[in-house]
Amino acid sequence: MRINVVGLHGIEVTDAIRNHAESKTKKLDKFNDFIQQIDIKFWKENTAKESYSVEIAVDVINHPDFLAKADGHDLYLVIDDAIAKAVRQLNDHREKLKVTSR
Repeated sequence: MRINVVGLHGIEVTDAIRNHAESKTKKLDKFNDFIQQIDIKFWKENTAKESYSVEIAVDVINHPDFLAKADGHDLYLVIDDAIAKAVRQLNDHREKLKVTSR
């Protein structure tokens, strides 16, 4: 599983941000064994208000990408919120596969 962390619009990806995002996304692997890649993009929505947006795209074999987006003022909390949304999507997909395979 490859994890890409990208800052857009002049946002620098520090080691602390990269480590936080990578450590949180590693738990997504337990929800689906076929995850190939996870792209995490973040940017400032409004420089005056210090509002951040995060988008996480989870690439799974034989399925369109799962997308999770979140906004807020604390970048670390926004990353956590977006990952929680991705977890919910992957869990729902896993449960759907269990029901249809019976």
